[in-house]
Amino acid sequence: MQLEIRPDPAEVGRARRWARSRLAGSGIGADEPLAETLILLVSELVTNAVVHTGRPAVLRLSLPGAEAAEETVVRLEVADRSDRAPVPRCVDGEATGGRGLALVDGLADRWGWSAEGVGKRIWCELDRCADPSGAAAPACGPGAAAAYEGRTYGGRTYEAV
Repeated sequence: MQLEIRPDPAEVGRARRWARSRLAGSGIGADEPLAETLILLVSELVTNAVVHTGRPAVLRLSLPGAEAAEETVVRLEVADRSDRAPVPRCVDGEATGGRGLALVDGLADRWGWSAEGVGKRIWCELDRCADPSGAAAPACGPGAAAAYEGRTYGGRTYEAV
């Protein structure tokens, strides 16, 4: 599944709504911590593409089917037409931006980027484990703790909106 993103900050909200609408058939409940984490990651990566490149981008989601009961991986990718590498920044406590990649690093189980033609692709993955009781379990792995702890980073709490 993919969504074309225009270089307009309003596209971030559209990308979140689109991603939420795709969760319905995936077996991931909209109120699961995994879903909230995924929406926050969509917001961060699309914002980075829109703000830092000023060029169109493509958001791609790879979600499990509703019947997936075993451990599954949710993958999010944003491809843009800028050859500038993503660079995590160190910012002070008063800065209003600059924490996007740090959030991605803290919430995703894996993330990275690669050059792609005249641009790049930034990706991240979230693991979803099966619960032995048969109920869907939240994300597992390194990003799971952050998902359960109110999505905190640097002493601040972030909420997917």
